[in-house]
Amino acid sequence: MRTRAKRGIIRGHRHSEEEEEEVEMATAGEEEEVAEDLPEGEDTEGGDETEAEAPRRPRGKGRMRSRVTWDLCWAWYHALPEAQQDQIARMGFGHLLSVRPFHLDVPYLEALRERWEEDCKAFIMPWGHMIPTLEDVAYLTGLPVQGEPVVGLERRDYYDNIVELLGPEFMAGRRRPIRSILLGSLSEAVGLRGRRRGPLESLDEFYAGVRGALDLGDRSEERSVRLFVSYLFGRLLFATQSSQMNCKFVLLLRDLAQAGRYAWGAAMLGHLFSLLPSSSQRSQSTRGFTPFLQIWGYTRFPMGRGTLVEGRQMMVPLMTRWAVAPDPRVTDRRAGDVRVALDHYPHDQVVWTPYVGEADASHPAVAAGRPLFDRHLLLLCLGTCEVLYLELVVRTLGWHQPAIEAPSLGREGHSRRRFFAEDRDWGADHSSTVAYWREGGEQVVRVTDLQDSSAYMEDYQTRYA
Repeated sequence: MRTRAKRGIIRGHRHSEEEEEEVEMATAGEEEEVAEDLPEGEDTEGGDETEAEAPRRPRGKGRMRSRVTWDLCWAWYHALPEAQQDQIARMGFGHLLSVRPFHLDVPYLEALRERWEEDCKAFIMPWGHMIPTLEDVAYLTGLPVQGEPVVGLERRDYYDNIVELLGPEFMAGRRRPIRSILLGSLSEAVGLRGRRRGPLESLDEFYAGVRGALDLGDRSEERSVRLFVSYLFGRLLFATQSSQMNCKFVLLLRDLAQAGRYAWGAAMLGHLFSLLPSSSQRSQSTRGFTPFLQIWGYTRFPMGRGTLVEGRQMMVPLMTRWAVAPDPRVTDRRAGDVRVALDHYPHDQVVWTPYVGEADASHPAVAAGRPLFDRHLLLLCLGTCEVLYLELVVRTLGWHQPAIEAPSLGREGHSRRRFFAEDRDWGADHSSTVAYWREGGEQVVRVTDLQDSSAYMEDYQTRYA
């Protein structure tokens, strides 16, 4: 388990509640907490479901809907000039953007997120704890999980930064301080505002329309890349249910070469962990990079609507192997149906080590990240610091699971996603945690004298009866 020294590191960067949360600006809502029901015609690119698939429903009722806009991210990237695609690939996003968008299985995601337990940062399944790990991120998405932690400066006013990095047109007519910008303004700047794949439109047809409409104007290559990556952050990797993007992410793109050294996959996973608790309680929208969560579930307990595509068995990212399309036989499926299926899923069919025997272990994200796959870590994403309790799921390492004492499952990280009254340097605030990350976290110790995981399951069933 975790050592006393490591616990000291965590306590060292904790502040009192008053110091940690600061004073939230009265004029700026918390972007991750605010869902915007905009009038028809305004920012209609919010989710990846078509109007036919996701008719309007009263607030707070009906099934959950997706807020990611994967189709447009994919088509926009592939319509860019080759030099800009290469730049984006060097930043670590090229492998993920090679994955053709698939349909989000929203009832599956809704049933899954209901099982998230905040205290231990894990899904509570009938067969034990389950947690997406950095190994899953590397294999499924191809995002880099090893590198510099995603920390940096968070400002109270980004006006000058947006003018410098994206362009003065985004600040026209706006008063200071500026903390967020509409995601629709990013796509509008390149002629793609309101672009949305129709219910009968193929992905290739949609891409052809995007390619014909894309207008980069006379922008520099760097500014065009920043526009796209900012949209990618707000609509896919770090998606929230808001139609606005916190400008803190834009500052990470000042130096595009430095941006290629960040552990984006680890930041994505930490951001996802930070959003799951509030999602499971209040939200009617998916938040975080939910396509990853969906395919992670398919690989572990394959009971969703995804199918493996022939001829893609040797490819990383492994999300490429999956095709998920709306199935008319299950259009009316609800989260309740998935709940029942999960409750009765055969425990012996759960796949704990899905990557054993993968031939493409030399993939850059996998090869570089492998030293972290058996480590206890803290996942940083600016004001987010989330714990990866790998010791709860050592069966993913091919080991037997020992019983875990309940007091050891207490929260050690924290998440602060508010706008602050003063500038904050998360690299300084998280200095001990940054050092812990750079040292590679802490080795998870294998208990070698176990014959099975029965003692763990007895305690687990008692705890979650």
